[in-house]
Amino acid sequence: MQLRLISAIFIFVGSYLPLSLILLAQNVDYTRLHQEICWKFWQQGCSLPLNNPGFALGIFGACTLCFIVTLVALTLVQPKHEIQLTDVKHVPADLMNYTLPYVVSFMSIDYQETGKFVGFLIFLGWMFWITYRSGQIILNPILIAFGWRLYDLSYRFVGDTTEHSSNAFAYGAVATGERHRQVAIQDILIVKPNRNMED
Repeated sequence: MQLRLISAIFIFVGSYLPLSLILLAQNVDYTRLHQEICWKFWQQGCSLPLNNPGFALGIFGACTLCFIVTLVALTLVQPKHEIQLTDVKHVPADLMNYTLPYVVSFMSIDYQETGKFVGFLIFLGWMFWITYRSGQIILNPILIAFGWRLYDLSYRFVGDTTEHSSNAFAYGAVATGERHRQVAIQDILIVKPNRNMED
């Protein structure tokens, strides 16, 4: 199954929820925290203790929404093809490309420096396009905290003797000899363990 561009954008943006939180924290005007927070934004002179509340809250909200959509979409995916696992190898997530924007965020990037922020967005745009074209966009490292794991699998379809191999994103732990159901999204298998199946 080829992942549509809009779905890929949601997954990519959602994967940077922690980064948006870091940038939000960097945008707080800590000298104003002792003042009473005004929540009636429509009143004159009322504002949150943020230097750029529109950008900071907007980007954080967008990342939160995209991450929730990603979790819901993965929950709703119903793999149909039953496979027998012949070899299972857990692969630690490659966090280098994922962590680069976090390193950059601590190099004085904030919403007030327009030039640097635009450059940062261009950098993220290229990262998205390369990840999307490589077929690896579904590998969202944040999902590890929610029970998803990356595997290098060898498997065969039930009733077939031909062996295949692929990277797989599985919910929970899987082991050699087990039967599960899978669906391919670009170059990655999405595997949902079914403990009720007999080996």
